[in-house]
Amino acid sequence: MKWGRRSAAADGIDLRGSWRAARYCAIDVETTGLDLRRDSIVSIGSVGISDGRIVCSDTYYSLIRPACQVSVASMRIHCLRPADLENAPAARDVGQEIARKLAGRIVIAHAAWIERAFLSRLLRQAGLRFAAPMIDTAALARALGYAQGGSRGREPSLEFLARQLALPVYAPHHALGDAVTTAVVFLALAAKAEAGGPKPASARSLVKRSAEYSY
Repeated sequence: MKWGRRSAAADGIDLRGSWRAARYCAIDVETTGLDLRRDSIVSIGSVGISDGRIVCSDTYYSLIRPACQVSVASMRIHCLRPADLENAPAARDVGQEIARKLAGRIVIAHAAWIERAFLSRLLRQAGLRFAAPMIDTAALARALGYAQGGSRGREPSLEFLARQLALPVYAPHHALGDAVTTAVVFLALAAKAEAGGPKPASARSLVKRSAEYSY
């Protein structure tokens, strides 16, 4: 893959085969707040998926020195204080590493509109463009009927969805813990999508269903 001011992760991805044959990167970010234009990432976690299995040796976690102050409301959620972040790596450096993690993979995220916005900005700071196909576990849950009743808003929480599927929840509101939970939720939903269809599910079909049910 060529880098520079090019796209991250779009090259070398074949969506036509079985979803189990594709490679994925489940990712989660914690932020200074939820203003998609002004807030910044403070931590990021990812875990690789290959052959329908989580690859425990393929995990990544980093703090990121933010460009703005962490809101009190956000600190209460992820417990990262300014003192924890003052010596963290710069966004550009982390962006280059994340680009390597995403290369040739489909990105998995929960409520992916948040991750897409923040990842796009992070990669821009590294001179890259985010163009990877994405699967949103919240959208896939809606498509399969697992999202009802779990949230007062429009997105089921990751913890609610994991419990709906009788799955463990790993370190909530820690970026790597949530990335692992997102990965196991995705694998369960993909297996259910395959079981409920007339033919084996392809990676393309999961990306398409996610897009159809995304907000």
